[in-house]
Amino acid sequence: MGMQVGGNKGGAMADMNVVPLIDILLVLLIIFMVINPQNEMGLNALVPQPTPPNQQQNQDLQQKTIVVQILADGKIKINDEESSWNGLEARLDEIFKQRAEKTAFIKGDDNVLFADVAKAIAMMREAGIDNVGFLTPHMEQGQ
Repeated sequence: MGMQVGGNKGGAMADMNVVPLIDILLVLLIIFMVINPQNEMGLNALVPQPTPPNQQQNQDLQQKTIVVQILADGKIKINDEESSWNGLEARLDEIFKQRAEKTAFIKGDDNVLFADVAKAIAMMREAGIDNVGFLTPHMEQGQ
């Protein structure tokens, strides 16, 4: 009600009408709920794309791609070149010193501990590699 008249000996008594105010607040609440962007959770993963079956792989692209492989016996390879845990960071730093795109992939054998993979990723980050992707057997087969 906007106003009550009579009943009191003191004269007119005004009551505030809160229904339109509540309607406006509910509409604003709905608008802000719809506009609010949804936060995405997760990690960005880089996946190398396999070469189509009828084409030869580009040699320039193959030289550009760096794959750090962790073997089951604890050895490390960088693009089929033997390396050691102590020299991994220095070798990666040397490789990526002249490159503008700092992307590398990591591949581990089936029975390699995740701690070794995490250690290699940390060394890759220390060497200045911005993006680290994972290679799985399915990706290598082109599936």
